[in-house]
Amino acid sequence: QVQLVESGGGLVQAGGSLRLSCAASGRTVSTNAMGWFRQAPGKEREFVAAISWSGRSDSADSVKGRFTISRDNAKNTAYLQMNSLKPEDTAVYFCAARATSMISTTERTYNYWGRGTQVTVSS
Repeated sequence: QVQLVESGGGLVQAGGSLRLSCAASGRTVSTNAMGWFRQAPGKEREFVAAISWSGRSDSADSVKGRFTISRDNAKNTAYLQMNSLKPEDTAVYFCAARATSMISTTERTYNYWGRGTQVTVSS
């Protein structure tokens, strides 16, 4: 089993930056694809970014050029660097891991989930 714990969320003004972390425990996730999703109030959870074990990544069009996903396999941790934040980025951000090494943008293909961290961007 894999446990994922997100941290780094908070309140920030528009244009600001935050760095989210996702620490995995239980077993190594160095060969697993990992992803970030978010859910805004009243909306469905949506894909944000994903990264393979080797560092290949993908991200949603809405965050391209502003958000960067990365990972440190030695620390069993994934990150989401969020720059130029907008009020519409306000959401609970969830970390997830797949049981395979290939990235996916589809929520249902992820096997393990964290509980989420709140990100609030004020205008």
